[in-house]
Amino acid sequence: MTKDVVTIHEDDPLDEILEIFSKHHFHTYPVVNKSYEIVGIINQDVMLRILLVERTPRLDHTHHAAVVAQGETAKNIMIPHPVSISSDEPLCEAADMMLKHRMDRVCVVEDGKLVGIICKPDILKEVYKLRGYE
Repeated sequence: MTKDVVTIHEDDPLDEILEIFSKHHFHTYPVVNKSYEIVGIINQDVMLRILLVERTPRLDHTHHAAVVAQGETAKNIMIPHPVSISSDEPLCEAADMMLKHRMDRVCVVEDGKLVGIICKPDILKEVYKLRGYE
């Protein structure tokens, strides 16, 4: 698990979010509130939809898409209710969630607060270690 997580605050403006994406090059960032509780995620798909709104297929033009495209803060554009896992859950639960929800990473929480992220390479590394490949 990665404990030093780059996060976006729910009140961060779009310019700051773009700067975070440019600086760190991760695919997904957790969005936290003032209490460091995870409230959503913002991924590259969300950012591309905002930046390329005029190129969005007509079928994707919904009220929600318009609101997101005009969003000024992370809270307006984030995907709410991110899939997360408790820090005391076994690693295989994280792997199952990633496969079930087709995700590359899962946020780890304790008492609703973000404490880390587990990604597929973390799981693979641990499996290799357990099987004696490392």
